[in-house]
Order: sequence, then structure tokens, then C-alpha cells
Amino acid sequence: MSTPSGENEFLYELHVEVEAELTAVAASHPEEELSLPVTEWLYDPADAERDEIGLRGILDAIEVLEDDSRRGGDGA
Repeated sequence: MSTPSGENEFLYELHVEVEAELTAVAASHPEEELSLPVTEWLYDPADAERDEIGLRGILDAIEVLEDDSRRGGDGA
């Protein structure tokens, strides 16, 4: 991933934001919550897993758009 110019700046910034969110989800260690009693969970580990899956899907879509933009495609 390189630093963009012009119209690709939005995709670049979105890419950076999604990667930061993925890092935060991974740092939360949802697997450790499972070892605690349910009453002590700060969040539902299944929610963290769903968040990660959704963020990875968004990241994949961003990468496709970035690739298409680099090749000069119109996205259609």
C-alpha cells in the first residue's frame, strides 16, 4: 500500500482506519474472555469475532477498489 494522491486519498485513509480497527479487535483478546465467567465478560467474544470478520470483508473490498483505481478502471 503506497501513499495516494488525489482521488485515492479517501480509500487510503479508509484502509488505514480499518487496519487500526482490526488491530484493536485483535488486541482485545476475545479468546481470554471465554475463560471468565459470563458475568465478568466486558463484551461478548462472539461480537468481537463478528466485528473482525466484517472488518476483514471491508478491508478486502477497499483493496479491490484500490487495485481497480490503480489500473484506471471505472469500478463497473
